[in-house]
Amino acid sequence: MEAGEGKERFLKQRQVLIFFVLLGIAQVASKPKQYSVAEEMESGSFVANLLKDLGLEVNDLAARGARVVSKGKKTRLHFDRQTGNLLLNEKLDREELCGLAEPCVLPFQVLLENPLQFFQAELWIRDINDHSPVFLDKEILLKISESITPGTTFLIERAQDLDVGSNSLQSYTVSPNSHFHLKLQDSSDGILPQLVLDKSLDREEQAEIRLTLTALDGGTPPRSGTALVRIEVLDINDNAPEFAKLLYEVQVLENSPIGFQVAVVSARDLDIGTYGEISYVFSQASEDIRKTFQINAKSGELILTQKLDFESIQSYTLNIQATDGGGLSGSCMVFVQVMDLNDNPPELTMSTLIDHIPENLHETIIAVLSVSDPDSGDNGRMVCSIEDDLPFFLKPSVENFYTLLTNTPLDRETKSEYNITITVTDLGTPRLKTQHNITVTVSDVNDNAPAFSQTTYTLRVHENNSPALHIGSVSATDRDSGANAQVTYSLLPPADPQLPLASLVSINADNGQLFALRSLDYEALQAFEFGVRAADRGSPALSSQARVRVLVLDDNDNAPFVLYPPQNGSAPCTELVPRAAEAGYLVTKVVAVDGDSGQNAWLSYQLLKATEPGLFGVWAHNGEVRTARLLSERDAVKHRLVVLVRDNGEPPRSASVTLHVLLVDGFSQPYLPLPEVAAAEARADPLTVYLVVALASVSSLFLFSVLVFVAVRLCRRSRGASAGRCSGPEGHFPGHLVDVSGTGTLSQSYQYEVCLTGGSGTDEFKFLKPILPNFLGLGEERVHEANPSFRNSFKFS
Repeated sequence: MEAGEGKERFLKQRQVLIFFVLLGIAQVASKPKQYSVAEEMESGSFVANLLKDLGLEVNDLAARGARVVSKGKKTRLHFDRQTGNLLLNEKLDREELCGLAEPCVLPFQVLLENPLQFFQAELWIRDINDHSPVFLDKEILLKISESITPGTTFLIERAQDLDVGSNSLQSYTVSPNSHFHLKLQDSSDGILPQLVLDKSLDREEQAEIRLTLTALDGGTPPRSGTALVRIEVLDINDNAPEFAKLLYEVQVLENSPIGFQVAVVSARDLDIGTYGEISYVFSQASEDIRKTFQINAKSGELILTQKLDFESIQSYTLNIQATDGGGLSGSCMVFVQVMDLNDNPPELTMSTLIDHIPENLHETIIAVLSVSDPDSGDNGRMVCSIEDDLPFFLKPSVENFYTLLTNTPLDRETKSEYNITITVTDLGTPRLKTQHNITVTVSDVNDNAPAFSQTTYTLRVHENNSPALHIGSVSATDRDSGANAQVTYSLLPPADPQLPLASLVSINADNGQLFALRSLDYEALQAFEFGVRAADRGSPALSSQARVRVLVLDDNDNAPFVLYPPQNGSAPCTELVPRAAEAGYLVTKVVAVDGDSGQNAWLSYQLLKATEPGLFGVWAHNGEVRTARLLSERDAVKHRLVVLVRDNGEPPRSASVTLHVLLVDGFSQPYLPLPEVAAAEARADPLTVYLVVALASVSSLFLFSVLVFVAVRLCRRSRGASAGRCSGPEGHFPGHLVDVSGTGTLSQSYQYEVCLTGGSGTDEFKFLKPILPNFLGLGEERVHEANPSFRNSFKFS
């Protein structure tokens, strides 16, 4: 809101450039409006109402920023924007401002800022009778010879009155006497009082005469001042002093030191003795002259007693009177012209200053300033400039007024503050300069979107993490400042609508930290992606996006699982190995899997325990159990092997499987359950017992059916069959035997002949050699080719 108002205000100020030159020049060309006021009026006194002259209404004054600008640093006038009245800001002393100059004029301008316009005006200060005439010498001495004839005129010291016009000195009077009367003579310097001798003097009768001289001004009521005129009557002196020149003209530099000899005046008197001794004094000298110069009464040397200042007084006119010892005198004039030196640096007055500028604006007014130099000629001519490497320039307007503007749109992100040095240099010798430093701060505009440090972030988190785990951060920076640089973060909707992103991660809106909301499972989710938006708090807000990819790292949280031999079966598996098996004979293969990945799923197999160490071995990489050597008659029939399956994780996890191996002389040897298996079955839980009983019943029924089928077949044979001869079954043998592929067990169905022993009186049966009906007529080599995964092992249920 504030940034928008500031921008509108500066856009309005840019209108100054459109009207600046035309209005300024028009005002300069017009004749200044004149107003007058009496001196010594109290502060706040009314001078004039400027509404009509400005051509404005009261409501326009504040809107256009009307105010009074005058030369110098003192503000003597005040402009009331509420009424349009021009008021005094302080008492004005005409004598202090203008001295004896008439008229006393104080120039000023009325400055309208929006749009920029100057109204030239002059304030004439009227004199009031606030000073009485004053004689610088309270006692005036005249030495008059008694030989002076009546009618002789004697010039006497005049009074000084600081007022002007009718309030200045108007007349003189002298006290009544019998010897003199007063004569007034008009001159360019004012009225000069003269005493005229009415009657011859007689020193013997009266050696001294005292008169009172009164000076009157023309004020109402009039003011006066008095001085004592003392006349000494002298002996006869018939020659007056005479100067070599009636006018001396000299030029003195204003920096001349005190004691500097300005000039030497010289007069000559033809008399001798006392009447020929000449003394030099100032005649009709003002107070400024007496303070600034001193004359040697004997030598006529004119000495400087006070520093000269060309800017205050440019010239002096000195009247010097030479008087001899007899009272006769002569006079001359010394005209002292003060030579200007470049001893005043230029002055700079800042009228308008705007120290906060929004960026991205073109030709914005920074300041309005005026310059002045009280010196003259080249010493008073000035050049105003700033540094060349700044995006600003000075544009001259009316006389000695300049406007500081932006040259190009500013960029706060490049530079947020400028220190501008405005240099005003005059053209004198040596050149003097004045520098004024201003600081301009560039206000921020939301013109930069947040920028991520990376376009794509890859975060890695181990599975089974704790909820609310900090998994990483995204970071974006904004080159703007304030609210425009405050970045907030949010998650973008996932590209895959099936991804439950809201339940997986959350982001801290203030600092971009990402947190896992729940425990992740590598086996369920290996990686997922989502977008993150960074937006600033500017108006309008700007934003940018980045992609975040989260990789779930696998932990070794799954132990190997044995697929074969099954560990949850109702009865253990028993592998049959013929005693004729050679070394390296494949007994079975342990098959296991691991739910993890990578090295956590690399499985190795190890024979942990064996009934007879050294008889069997396990291949570490594929879990194949093979015989390590040839079997012998001394080897036990029953063997129990414990195989350990371990993964390669850290720490490693493992599982074990128990194998039962039965050594047989051939496949005709009956299979007897191992004691360990029976014990295990006894320890099984009731459900296992039920399953075992059910399986045993089904097996018994199956065996009984087989026996019945065999008996029927035998009975149909001829009676001549010899006892103990085995009959092979006709047709296809029932294929209900176990068929296991690729797990270290039988990969094809095998048929066996069953021979019953006569007269044994038992229900025993033996396994004889297998019959391969599908391969009859094939050679042994062809049989093995057709059945490469043959395994001599069985699973009994």
